[in-house]
Amino acid sequence: MVNDMSAVRPQDLDNRDRESLFARAENEHFDVLVIGGGITGTGVARSAASRGLSVALIEAQDLASGTSSRSSKMIHGGVRYLAQGDVGLVRDAARERQVLREIAPHLTRRTGFLLPTRSAAGLAKFRTAMWTFEKLGKVPKEDHHEVLDFDDLLEQEPLAATEGTTGAVRYIEFVTDDSRLTLANARSAASHGGLILTYAPAVEFIFENEVVVGVRVESVLEGESLGATIRAKAVINAAGPWVDSVRSLEDPDEPDYLSITKGVHLVLPHKRLPLNDTILLTAIDKRSIFAVPRGDTTYLGTTDTFHPEADWWPGVTQEDVDYLLESTNRSFLCEPLTPSDIVTSWSGVRPLISEPGKDPSEISRKDEIWTGPGKVLTIAGGKLTAYRSMAERVIDEAADLHGLSVKESNTEQEPLIGGDVIIDERNHLLDLYGSEAEDVLNDGGGISAEVRQAVLREGAIRLEDYWVRRVPRAFFDLDGGLSVLEEAANAMGDLLGWTEEKKQSEIASCENRHAIENDLFISAGGSNA
Repeated sequence: MVNDMSAVRPQDLDNRDRESLFARAENEHFDVLVIGGGITGTGVARSAASRGLSVALIEAQDLASGTSSRSSKMIHGGVRYLAQGDVGLVRDAARERQVLREIAPHLTRRTGFLLPTRSAAGLAKFRTAMWTFEKLGKVPKEDHHEVLDFDDLLEQEPLAATEGTTGAVRYIEFVTDDSRLTLANARSAASHGGLILTYAPAVEFIFENEVVVGVRVESVLEGESLGATIRAKAVINAAGPWVDSVRSLEDPDEPDYLSITKGVHLVLPHKRLPLNDTILLTAIDKRSIFAVPRGDTTYLGTTDTFHPEADWWPGVTQEDVDYLLESTNRSFLCEPLTPSDIVTSWSGVRPLISEPGKDPSEISRKDEIWTGPGKVLTIAGGKLTAYRSMAERVIDEAADLHGLSVKESNTEQEPLIGGDVIIDERNHLLDLYGSEAEDVLNDGGGISAEVRQAVLREGAIRLEDYWVRRVPRAFFDLDGGLSVLEEAANAMGDLLGWTEEKKQSEIASCENRHAIENDLFISAGGSNA
């Protein structure tokens, strides 16, 4: 049975008629215009739309093209930030973790985290932190931490290097698909009437009496010459690493607020590092990094180094690879991992509030909100886990600043798109689509069905949108998703009217991206060479 998904619903994002989307952007006058289609921007758009405001969101590329598809993909309370004294940040993150379990159960996969212990004092210190975290976050008893002795650790993780280890503390965290969490927020905003316009960067601010009242956008898709001037009572800059670039449209003389750092993750076959739980490792510089099992893969991350500028694809260096592999090889009793074992990788940049003199890992992950000279609100910093509460604060400030009338928020209770589902037993489709999994299954459940879902409901317009962000095969297929590109391009081309030349161009673009991102591993004999 093939489901043509022809019933159009408010939450569906369909980019096939871009002229109509730009016309709507031009012709409506919105309460709120959000710049940035990452997790913060889509969270802000959802909050505004659900509270009765008319909303437009613009994004320079695809949804989640930047940081929000390149995180460590964890919904966690940030226990380590207790050591930095960020009790408020930990309380907020721990609480928001519980909220996400309720509104997006398909995007919060429960997993054990293991922290090996090396002394009674170290164990006592971490248990104290865990008790504090569990109290702050109102963690349910079934998710409270447990102590594993030496034998228990060996039984749970036979590959763990146990020299000098007394046992471990095991606690529960959650992993997610960051790009799909972003997408779910965008679609939830659309379900309340929000306009989502991608591949449409802001190029100019429109001023009246020195206040920003609109934004000029122009399409960056090949072959399109579309543009619109979008007018709104409140403009919110949630552009992540590109926040300072957007701020320069408001006032080119304003100093930069951000420090940009880079994080790299490496992906191995799970059979090469077969873990049962996520393991917290101590890196060669004493930082904490993770080894995370996911399906047929295990991924390692993350690095934390300064990067000179916001960058869509910041790249992986030999130093990044050496850092992660050396730290991992010290922690496991297996044949030493080499670059040839790596099948894929991803790297991204983080927008942190600048704190001169501090190392990247010392900079606070707190968010901040600023009001610019043209009354544009800018939000930056923060953690993936706490995006929803960040978004609520931004809309509260926008309402006060611009005199907007807003309803009481219900984003804490209202399920995200796909979240109205009870998951007793997890599988691939449920993890991706939640309550919409049955639709994809009825449509065949394979690559072509995934593509139809991506185009007709999820706003995909490029092959990369599907391959990297709608179903992240580029990261978690053992061949980097290369083997699905032709079938996916054919299915996407049928929906978007692509010529054969266009199909081949889209395939080549993805193949080139894979080669560039994984050049180090390909040359070492890995990554499907």
